[in-house]
Amino acid sequence: MKLSRRSFIQVSAVASVTAFLLSGCKKDPEVLETTKPGEVQPLVEGEWKPSGCLGCTSWCAKQVYIVDGRAIKIKANDESKIHGGNDCPRAHLAVQQVYDADRIKQPMKRTNPKKGRDEDPMFVPISWDEAMDTLADKIMELRTNNETHKFMLLRGRYTNITDLFYSSMPKIIGSPNNISHSSICAEAEKFGPYYTQGYWNYRDYDVQNTKYMICWGVDPLCSNRQVSHYLNVFGELLKKGVKIVTIDPKYSSTAAKSHVWMPVIPGQDGALATAMAHVILAEGLWSREFVGDFTDGNNAFISGKNVKEETFEEIHTHGVVKWWNLELKDRTPEWAEAICGVDAATIRNVAIEFAKAAPYSMVFMGGGSNMQVRGAYNSMAVHALNGLVGCIDHEGGVLTGRSAKLNSLPGPDDFMDEMAKTNSKNKKMDQRGTKQFPALKEGKPGSGVITNRVADAILAEDPYLPKVVIGYFCNFNYSCPGTDRWDKAMSKIEFFAHCVTHYSEMSHFADLLLPSTHHMFEQMASAAQKANSYTHLWITQRLIEPVYDVKNPESEVLWMLAEKLEQRGFSNLLDFCKTVKDPETGSEPTNGLEFELYAYKTLTQSIWDPTKYTELENHGDKFNSWNEFIQKGVWNSDPYKFKGLWSKMKTETTKFEFYSETLKKALQEHADKHNTDVDDILATCKYTGKGEQAFIPHYEPPYMEGKVEQYPFAYIDSKSRLAREGRSANCSWFQEFKDADPGDIKWSDCIKMNPKDAIELGLKDGDKVKVTSPTGEIVTTLKLWEGLRPGTVQKNYGQGHWAMGHVAAEDFEKKLSRGGNSNVIIPADYERLSGATAYYGSFRVKIERA
Repeated sequence: MKLSRRSFIQVSAVASVTAFLLSGCKKDPEVLETTKPGEVQPLVEGEWKPSGCLGCTSWCAKQVYIVDGRAIKIKANDESKIHGGNDCPRAHLAVQQVYDADRIKQPMKRTNPKKGRDEDPMFVPISWDEAMDTLADKIMELRTNNETHKFMLLRGRYTNITDLFYSSMPKIIGSPNNISHSSICAEAEKFGPYYTQGYWNYRDYDVQNTKYMICWGVDPLCSNRQVSHYLNVFGELLKKGVKIVTIDPKYSSTAAKSHVWMPVIPGQDGALATAMAHVILAEGLWSREFVGDFTDGNNAFISGKNVKEETFEEIHTHGVVKWWNLELKDRTPEWAEAICGVDAATIRNVAIEFAKAAPYSMVFMGGGSNMQVRGAYNSMAVHALNGLVGCIDHEGGVLTGRSAKLNSLPGPDDFMDEMAKTNSKNKKMDQRGTKQFPALKEGKPGSGVITNRVADAILAEDPYLPKVVIGYFCNFNYSCPGTDRWDKAMSKIEFFAHCVTHYSEMSHFADLLLPSTHHMFEQMASAAQKANSYTHLWITQRLIEPVYDVKNPESEVLWMLAEKLEQRGFSNLLDFCKTVKDPETGSEPTNGLEFELYAYKTLTQSIWDPTKYTELENHGDKFNSWNEFIQKGVWNSDPYKFKGLWSKMKTETTKFEFYSETLKKALQEHADKHNTDVDDILATCKYTGKGEQAFIPHYEPPYMEGKVEQYPFAYIDSKSRLAREGRSANCSWFQEFKDADPGDIKWSDCIKMNPKDAIELGLKDGDKVKVTSPTGEIVTTLKLWEGLRPGTVQKNYGQGHWAMGHVAAEDFEKKLSRGGNSNVIIPADYERLSGATAYYGSFRVKIERA
């Protein structure tokens, strides 16, 4: 039968009854009758089984309560040393997700060849066999025509075996195009730490031993990494007298628990950071142990005056005097006050208190300060404060963490034929490495991803037009700024297969829908993360039988596709898959589930196999067998060893670089590639800095779309407390508890404004308003909230779906969204040195009654 959007709703309505029954459990009526108000009803007899959550990049270890084969409850896995006790609320929504009647229940194919938001795809159910035949035929067409580079794989969330599907499969087919979501997540946040200390990753923060904590452009009690951990320890910090400061233009959940709130003007973080650095040096409060000192012991960092470099002897840092002379000497708090909106006295007091508490202090940096058009140098300036006071790699400070001890999975090289070797050298679709997009990941020009640029590349057919695309756990038509670009781009794709749990805005443009397992319950999965000076790796088995006819993209779909390609004479991918053998028996996999199991056993063998243990330090938890490891469900590293990186950093000088020789080398390499100079590269990337400024943390005025005369309000895009990366809006719990975000409305959407601004516009609380940016408009409800600095408006990301399901949408059949999607009005711009999408401090809007 054909399944239109209308019949899809009707089928879902019937299935919702089944889902309710599936999610139920046996209850004792007598227990229900005798339970008194306020008492906790005892759980029905079941079993807690280890699992983990990929609902955000906290990647917490969890346990799931299973009763009669059904998942009914989730809690933290107490075996993890990086969090415990209470849980982040996001994880609990996973129970609704897995039993959601709006999930894609079996493979489906498009029967309407026209693509567009207003087109009904007219999906019809098909078998997995037919679906994989179709996909294999499309790939073989590319090989027949020597066009394998026109295959593209788009990745959202993933697990530890991602390399098999994401990295190796495209290369074996013969394509360079594996494009991840990373640059719409946090790449600018990683830029500063890399080009000062050589670390391109998320940091750990030893909050339990700190004395002073600055949360800058981050809300750890609501979003970012290890929310569960920070929810558990924040109360202890306050009891111990830890001073907490939040720098954010909105009064966030963390700001509400802070001693000081510094409502910086959006985009002006660099002015505030350089002013604080000025104070620390001018007041003589830098770390002598880490940075060094003047040879005569007298502080020559005097406002407005240059310092002779030879008079200062550095120890574990490089270029502090150059930084002062080139940038900091004139960056007084009084200079910054008029620019960043924070009074000079507060800037000075916070900088002094922070430095005096050091090295047991930290600046906890998030994306708010740097995922801006000119955010790379903000990232460096904010992180450099940690270097000045010596809290890098120090107890109570900022740590790098460590990677879990994992084995490598087989690589693709031995399975790439001549066509694959040749075509995989073509340019990637995201235009990384072009003059205007350096994407300087880990010091290598063109090595970073520029996810949101793919839509423009498709539309321009530059470097070419992909023909066959697979996407998994991604919804770029919703999650990337400039959503209309993605709608137009995906309409041009000849064949698109989408592997997801739920129908989504991106699914609407698919030719094949391949229903996916839910990572927490229906498949084997693992992920590693750091916090509390530890790293953990959690692992889970299939805890319940899949609710619908769904498959794991990274293992089962890969295996089935490999089999279909072999039947068509291309055995390379299946031969590759068969090299993933059971490390205990040496057996080759014979199906997708065995392939999945053997991949995880191989990957984690150095954790669970005593014969593979070494005498090296930091092995962490030890197990006697695979079964023992899988039953416990989590591995913990040894405790962090402090100061191990001092003068051993992965920078050009091996030291913490205030004058970044590492960035200088990378920028020069990119400039040489394009036959120009560094000044031209910076100008092309919309920066104003010139000369030696290019290599130091420095103030850049924010690049804002929209003139203030026409668009008077700076727009603040924020994370929701319950948003599982934009995928939880079809959960009724998400909608019912939406007001957990201060000022938000249950089962609705809103934009918040300071009451002073509303009075001037003649608007009142509850008005329907039109929000217009230079690139788009949405309609939503106005809420008045004093937790915003005047001149700004703020909206939480997560609503505005028109295709996620009948709960997420106001009217799923008519494609009417519940409120507005922020990405409709966010301009598609970038922090080009890192490749990150610009979400913050980058555009203005006007508000008027709808």
